[in-house]
Amino acid sequence: MEVKVMKNILGENDKIADENRKLFAEKNITVINLMGSPGSGKTSLLEKILSKLAEKIKVAVIEGDLFTAKDAERIERQNISVVQINTAGGCHLDAAMVRRAAESLNLDELNLIIVENVGNLVCPAEFDVGENFKAVVLSITEGDDKPLKYPLIFKESAITLLNKIDLLPYTNFNLQNARADLTTIHPNIKIFETSCTNGAGLDDFCDWILKEVTK
Repeated sequence: MEVKVMKNILGENDKIADENRKLFAEKNITVINLMGSPGSGKTSLLEKILSKLAEKIKVAVIEGDLFTAKDAERIERQNISVVQINTAGGCHLDAAMVRRAAESLNLDELNLIIVENVGNLVCPAEFDVGENFKAVVLSITEGDDKPLKYPLIFKESAITLLNKIDLLPYTNFNLQNARADLTTIHPNIKIFETSCTNGAGLDDFCDWILKEVTK
């Protein structure tokens, strides 16, 4: 019974996600679903890359969180259009939530929407929101075992951002093992080593985004 209910939920979500994807395609908007654990650095990464992207394209952010609008307030200070979604305890965003949030944006003026999902390495991977790409942020401080412990989110993501790379010398994170595990799970995954402290990898990530948006 529980399996059937879950299939029904995912089926309805996928239907709305397909509608979202069609709408975004009609508007020529690229959508990135940014996922990762709480504290992995998703919002800090956005703060660093948004100003770089905004110089060349029109970008907006949909912010997902359990409660509060703290992350949305941080993005708003970058002079970027942002819509907050509070899930009131829900562990992920779904396609219907993103559709309602998108209705608050002027889609005719946008090239890119980044959806910052709720901090979680499990639930967000299962729910398509109509994105072009999923990206997952893995902080060096979380440990190199996470790809094998939570394989679905890395399998579903086109991009992994190994964030806080500046802390690598102060941890037992094995970069070679992490890269090997990631490519075993997803042979074509794109891996960026990033740091919001020293700026490592941020330009490369922005260049990748701009290339995808302007295809």
